[in-house]
Amino acid sequence: MAILRAMDDATQDARMKHLVTLAAKAAAAAPPSDALMSQTLDALRTLVFPQLRPASVSGDALARQVVHGFSVLVQEAYAASGLRDDGAATDAFLARVPAIAARLGADVGAAFDGDPAARNDLEIVVCYPGIRALMVHRFAHELDALGVPLLPRMMAEHAHRDTGIDIHPRATIGDALFIDHGTGVVIGETAVIGNRCRIYQGVTLGAKNFDREPDGSMRRGYRRHPTLEDDVVVYAGATILGGDTVIGRGSVIAGGVFLTKSVPPGHVVTGPRLELRMISMGGTI
Repeated sequence: MAILRAMDDATQDARMKHLVTLAAKAAAAAPPSDALMSQTLDALRTLVFPQLRPASVSGDALARQVVHGFSVLVQEAYAASGLRDDGAATDAFLARVPAIAARLGADVGAAFDGDPAARNDLEIVVCYPGIRALMVHRFAHELDALGVPLLPRMMAEHAHRDTGIDIHPRATIGDALFIDHGTGVVIGETAVIGNRCRIYQGVTLGAKNFDREPDGSMRRGYRRHPTLEDDVVVYAGATILGGDTVIGRGSVIAGGVFLTKSVPPGHVVTGPRLELRMISMGGTI
């Protein structure tokens, strides 16, 4: 059995020389704390979903934690981006929290109406990854709209790691969205989703291609993701691409469909019919 020995100072110094250049580098200000962001989002989730908060937990204490957390996170995000924070974005964001909480109530209702396996709101709030991802998205979207740098993307990635659902904070999502199961759902930056839509696992609302500037660099800030109008249903594994692609109101996209063109309202889109074969195993099972 090998015996590990402590390095002597000379050995450590000799090995450190390979890392000196990296060790000398540092940003002017560190990005927002991932740990503080996680704690603040947990407090916010408990605050906006009363089903999660027992009477023994003070609502005022939760609210104080949310105010403190976002005040620090927004300030750190501005500082890390080399910008000055005057507090206006934080004030505007916190003033919007009750209205966003009301919208999340409609999302919970959509999940209950859309899933016969759901027993009550508590089960949905605690167990459904789509609700968890939407909660983070709706608040990240508001921060992004207020011009807060970096933090909205960090929040989106936090939800992505937690739920397997990847929603860019700039995506526009209407009321009462139900993301069922959710694993592998990707909703791009310029996607627009109307009211009362349903999306199942493995759905991608993505870009068909990427335009270039005259100098060959990537063009940014233009529409490249699809639009779902109100009451659209997209089943598992469907891929819908392109900024000019509009799925009309009330249409249904079947599972596994690959779609790069618009669909009129009230249509069902299915893929080619597969030929299935069943071969006997000779009764060996």
